[in-house]
Amino acid sequence: MYDHLEKSTLKQKYIKIFLVVSAYWFISISTVFINKALFASSLINLDAPLFVTWFQCLLSTLICFGMSIISKCFPAQFKFPDGNPIDFNVSKKVLPLSILFTCQIAANNLCLKYVGVAFYYVGRSLTTVFNVVFSLILLGQKTSLKCIWCCAAIIFGFWLGVDQESLTDSFSLKGTLLGVLGSLTLSLYSIYTKKILPHVNQEIWLLSYYNNFYSCFLFIPLIILNGELSNIVSYENLGKSWFWSIMIVGGVCGFSIGIISVLQIKVTSPLTHNISGTAKACAQTVIATQWYSETKSFLWWMSNLIVLGGSAMYARVKQLEMSESQSKSDFAQKI
Repeated sequence: MYDHLEKSTLKQKYIKIFLVVSAYWFISISTVFINKALFASSLINLDAPLFVTWFQCLLSTLICFGMSIISKCFPAQFKFPDGNPIDFNVSKKVLPLSILFTCQIAANNLCLKYVGVAFYYVGRSLTTVFNVVFSLILLGQKTSLKCIWCCAAIIFGFWLGVDQESLTDSFSLKGTLLGVLGSLTLSLYSIYTKKILPHVNQEIWLLSYYNNFYSCFLFIPLIILNGELSNIVSYENLGKSWFWSIMIVGGVCGFSIGIISVLQIKVTSPLTHNISGTAKACAQTVIATQWYSETKSFLWWMSNLIVLGGSAMYARVKQLEMSESQSKSDFAQKI
């Protein structure tokens, strides 16, 4: 009887993990393709990627605000961290991070506008490398030789990918440079997030609420400087319901990524989340080449495999190092 219950519980756990991982893959891949359509497709035909990104931040802010209201009305059934983004003390602490948040999503989305979906992962694959560099410069954290070799593999894969992509008609130097900038700002954002989280009681969702709220204002001058206002005003489909439906779907998917990522880590582990993300990127690349009928060279595919392999190995090495460090700490406490 006990064995039967144990097997049943284990089966339910595996089903839950499968559903969460599948949802993560579906939402993440769908978001990239929807955003690509919004940023650069003949169907939408709106040259205003920062306006689209601004709308997604606005929608995320409204969702967070709605969740906050529901939490206050029904505290027993639903919980959302309490916070006020208009508070001066809060904005003074969080605003510098929100600037990085705005820069990284602007750079990544502009990168997606100019490069193909198939090359998007490789184009912004240097985040891990920048994490190692900035952790040393800003935090004084040294990196093991194994991790450095993994970073070397990622850099080589990135270089090979850019070299092979440059031989195709879809290559964009501007998009590639924006991908590097996106990786750099994302790395800085990740590092500074650890410093800011204590100021918001370690509440990730509250920080997301603040970042999206402030980004709604930070994006306005960027939209103006990018010359998008005239494109928005003259856009022929601005009043069409189908356009706003796609915009809302894209925004909801973008917001949902955060939820499903946290849920995937919760039901699996940070390492499994990283491996799942790496595998998802591989699937996304294959789907994109088929969807857009792109033919890539052998070396182009090798560059993707090298970047994916280097990223997966880095995640594995870091996980082993953290486990070893924790074991030593536990042993020292026992002594």
